[in-house]
Amino acid sequence: MAVLNLPALVANETMSAEMAATLQLTAELQRSFLVVAIPRWAGKSTVAAATLACAPASAPVRVLTEHPGDLDALSGSAAEGYLVVPEVSEGPVPGYIWGDPVRRVFATLDRGYALATALHAPGLDEAFGVLCDGNGVPDEHASHIDLMVYLRSLGDDWRAPTRRVLAEMHEIEAVIDGRPRARLLHRWDEDADRFEQLAEPSLPAVAAGGLEERAAFIRRAADAHSAG
Repeated sequence: MAVLNLPALVANETMSAEMAATLQLTAELQRSFLVVAIPRWAGKSTVAAATLACAPASAPVRVLTEHPGDLDALSGSAAEGYLVVPEVSEGPVPGYIWGDPVRRVFATLDRGYALATALHAPGLDEAFGVLCDGNGVPDEHASHIDLMVYLRSLGDDWRAPTRRVLAEMHEIEAVIDGRPRARLLHRWDEDADRFEQLAEPSLPAVAAGGLEERAAFIRRAADAHSAG
């Protein structure tokens, strides 16, 4: 199966060009992000992979597993690039981690790494409840997350969704007492089936019109993808 990039996800109406531009800039600046959904097959891995594809070529991407040696090896490597945890979950699946390994990963972010990970939750507060309450990640480490993306899977059967939608995108300003203080940047209006931008992210290049330029470029690429 071909890996979908951000323009392809705009073309199939998973997200808006502005959402894609925010994700692109997040990866280019090597900011940490969290992708959240409730059902399986909602597109968490697809969105994470499309975002990570925008990281600088010079930035290493290290996929971590539940094996303790993965984290031990980080102590001898340069603190740059992305650490990728497939999912924060108790499920017996390779690459899924829970408890102490989660706390160790978040503590490692103090060295300068960025994190890309996913988990199952129905929204912003519940997602940080999984991290802070469920796994004991302290506020100062959970605050390394810069962006949270919430996906919805549409249709009667979650195993064969008719569409996947990026329903909310939050910029995380801080985590206090296990609860995120965040700004809602983008959302999907279900009644109107319309993506809305409510605020601009606090990222370099945005104030200079960089987000609008990126969105326009991605929109053209999405149109070309649809036409092809």
